[in-house]
Amino acid sequence: MKLIDTHCHIQSVGLDRGEVTTRSLWAKDPELDASMVVDGALRSGVYQMICVGCDLDDSILAINFAKGYPSCFASIGLHPHEADHYVNQLAKLDGFTKLATSPKVVAVGECGLDYFYNHSTKENQITILRFQLELAIEHNLPVIFHVREAYDDFWPILDDYQGIRGVLHSFTDTTENLYRAIERGLYIGVNGIATFTNKPHQLDMYKAIPLDKLVLETDAPFLSPSPFRGKICKPEYVSQTAKFLAGLRKVDTDQLAQATTENAKRLFNLSEPTL
Repeated sequence: MKLIDTHCHIQSVGLDRGEVTTRSLWAKDPELDASMVVDGALRSGVYQMICVGCDLDDSILAINFAKGYPSCFASIGLHPHEADHYVNQLAKLDGFTKLATSPKVVAVGECGLDYFYNHSTKENQITILRFQLELAIEHNLPVIFHVREAYDDFWPILDDYQGIRGVLHSFTDTTENLYRAIERGLYIGVNGIATFTNKPHQLDMYKAIPLDKLVLETDAPFLSPSPFRGKICKPEYVSQTAKFLAGLRKVDTDQLAQATTENAKRLFNLSEPTL
């Protein structure tokens, strides 16, 4: 199988920089380094990975990380949790804007709305989301969306921006919102949650995702799939999600792998790695 992990946070492996929760989780295995993580992915058939930024510094790390590995690309993002730290911070926003033309940047995000935690005010989350949507349109980049318990606000905002391409990262919501996403041309990102959820409506939703709109991800170091629950998640584990979804949907694993890989290449305009 040739697989693509469309969403991981491996740029802070072994570092004391980057998004704090992510780097703290990586630090629980001090023997891990970046080369080990990438090599493990390649040996497992995960031949391309998108390193996703969550704030300005984290996005810079993702860009620099991707430069060092032919198999890796970067996405620049201001997570909704971080919105309060960027509203009206013109120097930070200007610095972020300049990242969009950096080598190997293939997307904007993760960005969106998170009304489950509300670490930033709803108003500021919306402001920073709109800022990133405008940036994506300006540079013709797809968007990696993080939306949690906020779809009533998200859909009208998205509809203000014609031509946006993107993916709903770590989608676990209703079949109704799945269909709304498909109507708008969005892709659906599925990770290890699918392998351990005990909610029948989520499993029904995963079955309903059109194969030509499905992409795979890990969200590493978070959300390890079964049978690796309790361990730090790595991009190599995307193969477990692929196998699970193939069984759930009663299709051949190679067929699902090929389709999701082609979807990811099409959405993010990924070039083949030069080894």
